[in-house]
Amino acid sequence: MLKDYTGPIFILIAATLWAFDGLIRQHLYSLPPITIIFFEHLIGLIILSPFVFKYVFKTKLSSREWWLVVLIAILSGLFGTLWFTTALGKVHFISISVVFLLQKLQPIFAITTARIFLKEKLDQRYIKWAVLALVAAYFVTFKNGYVNFATGEGTIIAALYALGAAFAWGSSTTFSKMLLGKVDFKVSTFYRFLITLVVALPLLFLFGHNAEVASLAIPNISQFGFLALIAVSTGMVALLIYYKGLAKTPVHISTILELTFPFVAILLDFIVNHTILSVTQWIAAIVLVFSIYQIARLRENFSNGSTQ
Repeated sequence: MLKDYTGPIFILIAATLWAFDGLIRQHLYSLPPITIIFFEHLIGLIILSPFVFKYVFKTKLSSREWWLVVLIAILSGLFGTLWFTTALGKVHFISISVVFLLQKLQPIFAITTARIFLKEKLDQRYIKWAVLALVAAYFVTFKNGYVNFATGEGTIIAALYALGAAFAWGSSTTFSKMLLGKVDFKVSTFYRFLITLVVALPLLFLFGHNAEVASLAIPNISQFGFLALIAVSTGMVALLIYYKGLAKTPVHISTILELTFPFVAILLDFIVNHTILSVTQWIAAIVLVFSIYQIARLRENFSNGSTQ
């Protein structure tokens, strides 16, 4: 019975780690988004390489698998992170209601692409719990369900960036699932980091400059420490755990399980920043956890062979 829940458990662990990401990245907001992306992937690749080289050398990718790796790296590793970080910057990292609201559209992109490319079937039970989880996640994220759209200059552009990030991460979940059906998750993670790094390098020279001067923005020692922390927690390590779980879990289930992020993020906000949750947020949090539990139980009704 335990093995039936292994995939969802790994995804829940990864989503929980991602909830810590914002607390770490708040120390890096003075750096251009592309600089953060480049160096976090560079550090992650350096740490990961000694442990996976033997698997990489033994693995031969087909042309289709290479295209999937490149697509995942560009969508998830580069544009998803870049657009989301830029969206936060456009609302000055304070009022981010619009950004997180649009992120709730991510499962729609993931489920749609899964139906198209993976032929995953949906039943009424999943649709019922998925809709309930989405609604609950909305009320967990926004106190009393209120969304402040009057966030000042840059809100519309931020919304477009956030929508782009939702599409990039949601569709990348499906393409990752297609790749993991053929390639070991450790090898997939290595190539995802490597190709993201290669693609990000020219963009670093184009957009990675300090606002005040024309020189490239280079992280200081303290910022390098936070980038390394991202690599060994919310970055490379979380991605390894996520891929391991995704390899055993249908996309339309995994993408809903990832909604544990707003729940854990609000708990962290309460612990670190002493933010007091409203009654509606607590009720929604309980509903979200229950919905996620019901979705995880559906995992046993899907065989691995039907999702490859």
